[in-house]
Amino acid sequence: MDKFEYYTYKYDTEGWMGGKVDTGRLQGDLNRLGEEGWELVSSTTTNQGEGYTRSMIFIFKRKLDY
Repeated sequence: MDKFEYYTYKYDTEGWMGGKVDTGRLQGDLNRLGEEGWELVSSTTTNQGEGYTRSMIFIFKRKLDY
């Protein structure tokens, strides 16, 4: 049976009320994790209300090799 480990990555948005995403930074972070063998399996935002988001949560997994 395959075994996996999981990693939770929290990306904090910018701006006074949040919601501003530095797409270059986010893409770089996601690509780095992919290069390390992490596979994105889920993502969500933490809605603060009125449509503002303070952070985004990404869940990754990768297979254990033992």
